[in-house]
Amino acid sequence: MTSIASLNSVEVDYPARGRALGPFSINLASGEIVALVGPSGCGKSTALRLLAGLESPTRGEVQRTAARGETAVVFQAATLAPWMSASANVALPLELAGVNRTESRARARAALARVGLAGAEAARPAQLSGGMAMRASLARALVTEPKILLLDEPFAALDEITRRALADDVLTLWTETRPAIVFVTHNVEEAVYMASRVVVMTGAPGRSAGETSIEGPVPRPDGFRTTALFRDAVEAVSANLGRGMAAAA
Repeated sequence: MTSIASLNSVEVDYPARGRALGPFSINLASGEIVALVGPSGCGKSTALRLLAGLESPTRGEVQRTAARGETAVVFQAATLAPWMSASANVALPLELAGVNRTESRARARAALARVGLAGAEAARPAQLSGGMAMRASLARALVTEPKILLLDEPFAALDEITRRALADDVLTLWTETRPAIVFVTHNVEEAVYMASRVVVMTGAPGRSAGETSIEGPVPRPDGFRTTALFRDAVEAVSANLGRGMAAAA
């Protein structure tokens, strides 16, 4: 598969806290879904910012083939502008890119419908539940049809039922345009369910502690979490995580 982005032996140092990441390497293939798992503070979000082009490494190399505007990021908080409607929030990246208002709003409405928010176009963020706000944030990320979609613990603040429903939604949406996805999470089962490959990071400064490939169809079929394939993958990732935490101790 064609590489769309990679981190090559990157290291990130911060003046106040020293080394936060690395050396760390990862290659992201076009259309691939990769989960990053590791303990708090290991540099998962830092790696995501490097892939997004929001930060530069202290050492090492970041390579990206995606052009400007072809990467979208969804953060843990929905980060919607509170004074704007759901439709206006979703249309914003298109309007900033120069798309005319009529087209951008039409595409925003279509994106909201894709994530199950048809009829909520005029709602302000304060009128949306946590799950609905995250759906709107996903719609805003997907409206530009990005080649790379970066998800930084987007479901962490949601209840288990909502986060499982949104995980299925993301995988269904992925089948439409097949962007490369990097999904950051603390939840091993969520990582195995979402990704075709799970990369485990050690404690800070984050390095690779191993990776596990996950077989099976996407979107996941009903009952996938009860299969031996799923449970074996969860155990393999958990073992890598245990080794990674021990190595950092």
